[in-house]
Amino acid sequence: MRLFRHCTELPDDARGGVVVLGNFDGVHKGHQAVISKGLALARSLNVPCGVMTFEPHPRSLFSPDRTPFRLTPLRTKAHILEALGVDQVFVPHFDEAFAAIPAEAFVRDILVGCLGVRHVVIGHDFLFGHKRTGDADVLRRLGAVHGFAVTALDPVGENHVIFSSTEVRDALLRGDVKASSHLLGRYWEVEGRVEHGDARGRTIGFPTANLHLGEYQNPAKGVYAVKAGVDHGEGTKWLDGVANFGNRPTFDRTGVLLEVHVFDFSGDLYNRHLRVALIDFLRAEKKFDGVAALRAQIAEDAARARIILGDIHLPEEKGPLIPVP
Repeated sequence: MRLFRHCTELPDDARGGVVVLGNFDGVHKGHQAVISKGLALARSLNVPCGVMTFEPHPRSLFSPDRTPFRLTPLRTKAHILEALGVDQVFVPHFDEAFAAIPAEAFVRDILVGCLGVRHVVIGHDFLFGHKRTGDADVLRRLGAVHGFAVTALDPVGENHVIFSSTEVRDALLRGDVKASSHLLGRYWEVEGRVEHGDARGRTIGFPTANLHLGEYQNPAKGVYAVKAGVDHGEGTKWLDGVANFGNRPTFDRTGVLLEVHVFDFSGDLYNRHLRVALIDFLRAEKKFDGVAALRAQIAEDAARARIILGDIHLPEEKGPLIPVP
């Protein structure tokens, strides 16, 4: 898969295809349905299927003071799109100048002028252009003028729930990992570099790899059964573990941190790239009377996590598309 950060001066073989438009934060089942439609159309036309997404996420521009909300930063999103079979991804820089482009100019200059689109696919709620004045009807009208077709998919969901990034975030916020996994069609994961902490976990017999979540959506504070993915040559080696996300109230810490204890692992993870997939929620974070009580609870959490994770086997693979069994 090819990724283009600028949509000008594209090679000829990157133009003239089907383009799916959207932010696709999470690449949940609803997004996957829209992308699947684009892939099917592209294959029928024998042209490439591209996805256009926007970085940084528009919400970061319009609401910069909001709490972290990202489900899939660009690196993760690109890997998922590649796993789905997308041929190319276009990632224009979303800033004030880009946000000010009128809907008509976006279609004329970018979709037609730069990409030479033959067919555009969007979800039911996709809006574009200055002040979000472009919708499916506007796109169809402009497509008729410029010679490309438009497909807008109806909402996708089940049991009266529409698949959406908001639903995924809400599930994570309440610690309902099973619901978030169902909405995504895979386990939700975060990734980053392992940072040095205060080494307190090692002193009580449970060393941890520490990650700051940064722009990631924060899940519910508490303890999770997790799969920890360690870079392993061309793939990822998945190991069982237990993790706490929160403030570490027993030690009166401030600021949130994801602390991952990887079972039966004796190597050094500092500064290595680590992926952490949330498999199940074990309990809410709480403050203990002392280190002995905390140590006993972690041992109990680890035992529960081992049972939960015992039947879940993830393949060693490159991308982060981890399907729910």
